[in-house]
Order: sequence, then C-alpha cells, then structure tokens
Amino acid sequence: MVLGQARDEPPGWYIEDVGRGMIYKRGRLLGQGTFGCCYQVTEVTSGRVYAVKVIPRARLTAVGIGARVEREQELHSHLSHRHIVRLHGHFADRSHLYLLLELCSRGSLADILRARGRLREPEVRYYLRQVISGLHYLHGHGLVHRDLKLSNFLVTEKMQVKIGDLGLARGAAPDGQRWGLELYRRIRGALYLLPPQLSPQARALITLMLDPDPVARPSLRDVLDHQFFTQDLSHTNIGRGKPLLVLGTV
Repeated sequence: MVLGQARDEPPGWYIEDVGRGMIYKRGRLLGQGTFGCCYQVTEVTSGRVYAVKVIPRARLTAVGIGARVEREQELHSHLSHRHIVRLHGHFADRSHLYLLLELCSRGSLADILRARGRLREPEVRYYLRQVISGLHYLHGHGLVHRDLKLSNFLVTEKMQVKIGDLGLARGAAPDGQRWGLELYRRIRGALYLLPPQLSPQARALITLMLDPDPVARPSLRDVLDHQFFTQDLSHTNIGRGKPLLVLGTV
C-alpha cells in the first residue's frame, strides 16, 4: 500500500524538461483520469501557460496503458486543427511521463453540464458544430476517435471546444469488422432513451444518427444540414461577454 501510494505522488512544484532546458511551475489541478492527473503549468522563462498530463511511470506497465499513451503521442504529432487539443511536446523524468498540452481552462463539457444541469438547444447547436468540425478533420485523416464523451470535449477560455484524449483512436475498421463489444449490441438494437424535453427536431436528428443500419445514418455534412441546426441561428452571441457555462448531452 505504501509503495503504491508513493508511485502515484504528484510531481514537485517545479517540473524540468531537461532535453529542452525548460522549467515549468505546477499550478492548479485540472482533472484526474485513468492515466494520472492533469495540471495547469507555467513555463517560468516565457510565462506561457499549458496543461500537462502527468503519468506515473509505474502505470505505464499496466496492460494497455503504455500502448495507449504512445498512440496518443503519435497521433497528436500529426494533427493540427482548431477543434483538436494540441500537443506541444512530451518529456519524462525518473518518476513521471509528461504530455504538454494546449490549456483548456474551463474544463470539460462534463464539468459544465454538472454545473448547469441542463442546456438550451441553441447552446448545444453552437458547440456541437465545433465537435463535428473536429470529427470531420479526424475522419478525413482516416481516424475513428472511439471514446467520444463529454469529459473528452474540453473548453478554452473563449468557450471554444477541443476534442481531446486520442488514446483509443484507431484507423477505420476493415469492412465487416467493428471496434468494440457491448456498445455495438446496443447500437444494433437501438437501445437508448431520449429525454422528454427534447424538441421534435432534436429527436428526429438523434434517431437518424442512431439508426441501426449504418448506411441509413447521415454524414457529418448531412447532420449540419438537418433542421435541428438550420432552424435557429441565435447561437452567434453565445460565448460573448460573460461566458455561459454550457453544453451537455443532446
């Protein structure tokens, strides 16, 4: 027990990237996940602020964790899009691996939903457009994210959404094959519930997107052309002035 606790101790208040000669001052805790913790850090020379994902070396030996971290590093190094979290670099010391990421200071959409409880559909449209833009970019590079959830949609100070955590992303599955297990049983059986407060347009779009027949589902372009998005353009003021804490499940 004592050894396990020691392995998961946070890094010091100052974190050094020896290879690049950079020193970062650790700030507030941004979140915790399967790999480790994420902190806000400041590069002491330039004053630039980042997020750093801190992964104890001991966890890299767990089944699948090391490969997932390597995949995330590799994919991020080839991707550049306004709605994908940017990886600025990675380095390590004797006890931790560090992924230096673009800072999304307002947390995730999961955090925002917990604070709000419910979101208005114009707000959903505003942010969902950004998510779709990021997904379109990933799909254009032959990648399937495979872990799309609110906690992996991060929000910047200017209320811009960034898709993060590419550790489970893979190339599209070959014809006749699928990635996953239980999820696909639910998809094939159309086993899901819709909240009663949804508008008819929202219900219609979700039903289309969750059609058991993949051929019948709309493309990302078709999604954006659906009446759910075209019925109301009042989203243009969202994010101006005092930022709204917005977005959750449709």
